[in-house]
Amino acid sequence: MRQFALFQTTAGRTNRSRPQIGKTLQYVVNILLVFAFIFPLLFMVSASLKPSNDVIFSDLQSIRGFLPIGNLTLNNYVTVFQVSPFLRFLLNSIFISAISVLLGVFLNSMAAFALSRMQWKGQALVLTIIIATLIIPFETIAIPLLLLVNNLPNLSISGSGIALTQGWFDTYQVQIVPFITSAFSIFLFYQFFKGIPVELDEAALVDGASYFQIYRQIIMPNASPVIATVAIFTFLGSWNSFLWPNMVIQSESVRPVMVGMNYFFQQNTQWGVVMAYATMVTLPVLALFLAFQKAFVTSLAGSSVKG
Repeated sequence: MRQFALFQTTAGRTNRSRPQIGKTLQYVVNILLVFAFIFPLLFMVSASLKPSNDVIFSDLQSIRGFLPIGNLTLNNYVTVFQVSPFLRFLLNSIFISAISVLLGVFLNSMAAFALSRMQWKGQALVLTIIIATLIIPFETIAIPLLLLVNNLPNLSISGSGIALTQGWFDTYQVQIVPFITSAFSIFLFYQFFKGIPVELDEAALVDGASYFQIYRQIIMPNASPVIATVAIFTFLGSWNSFLWPNMVIQSESVRPVMVGMNYFFQQNTQWGVVMAYATMVTLPVLALFLAFQKAFVTSLAGSSVKG
């Protein structure tokens, strides 16, 4: 009996230790992933503070390459402002991204509301077509889209007054309008809206509310997590856009910040200056994510991924 009791005690300890071992392994993996993702950021910041390419590449032979130690300087940041109109590029990107987020959240949520909360013929077919567009890469439609925006009428304002010209090249709208609607954003809103009880709509309709009032006063006030998620994804897509602005923008007055990085890729590229530019470009993205990270994680872990 004593041996049996000892066996039970040992088995119980083993069973209790297994969850602890699994949790410890999970923490170890999470820490390794954190280091894997944070090392490029550490290298970017530390390289932006180092005086020359020789110092950056020599430090890469050790952990010094990822740490801001040694002969540090802010000259690379000063060079960014001397070589390029960085503030102008930054304000352009902030304006383009902000307008894209506002219009994107409104139009995509309206489309998702019509698909998820209203009943009409062809509803399932339209949703299927929208989701199917997710598999189409942008590169396949870039040239047709380029031809389309080149033939669109444009109102230009100059010192002599307002004139109607042809083509949207070198404008803000060519960087905003083609990308306002997003199949992925519509799908996120659709999934979230489907989780809101339909009885709320029925009660509001009985009280005489219109569908727009239901959307504005019932659905959207309860959709803050998915709004934050769509806002972050839309902002990132607009902020990181490079190929399309590179095709349609020639003047500095409307050039976004990502295309502005081309100023620093010359025959003898100074990587410290490039890293300083990249650091300043990254800061608004980090600030946005930190401001909305709670709602973002809640949406991805909860309602926005429910079937």
